[in-house]
Amino acid sequence: MDHIHLDSAAVRVLAHPLRARLLSELRKHGAATATQLAERLTTNTGATSYHLRKLAEVDLVVETGEGTGKQRFWAPAQDSHGWSDADFDDDPDAAAAAGWLRQHYLATFTEQLARWDDERQHWPASWRDAAHMSDALVTVTAEELDELMTELEAVVERHRERLGDEPRPGARQVSVHLHSMPTDLGERP
Repeated sequence: MDHIHLDSAAVRVLAHPLRARLLSELRKHGAATATQLAERLTTNTGATSYHLRKLAEVDLVVETGEGTGKQRFWAPAQDSHGWSDADFDDDPDAAAAAGWLRQHYLATFTEQLARWDDERQHWPASWRDAAHMSDALVTVTAEELDELMTELEAVVERHRERLGDEPRPGARQVSVHLHSMPTDLGERP
């Protein structure tokens, strides 16, 4: 899996509602033209083209070389991205952008989960049982939590590599979310 660690410039560019939606749409559905993306996201082609170019400036999307004239195809440059909050300790604008992105992703995940919860009754029991939620409490240091999250991400990546993205009977794209946070927020270290 290609992964990019966002620097302060990239996080500031991505912290925009349409840009975040464009990148997500390309990652979920593959390469598309600005016109196709504008239709899917209910916006105009001019805005879509402009924001795709901004994403390309920080290497989050690329032109595929397919298409002609204004009907050029764009694709995600990586499968995923992330950042370290500590990278932005001395950059309040980038820190604010990272905060906006976290809130945007949280809202998006919540909307997806709510849609699934509304639809799940219409899906076969095997899918309803497999697409479940769970939580666990673990007592760890910050370093141990980082190790745990890295290991869980490696498990997901191992399955992605093994299974690939090729269509198979009964296979569906799923969204796997890993979140971890302290439960005792009032007791800061």
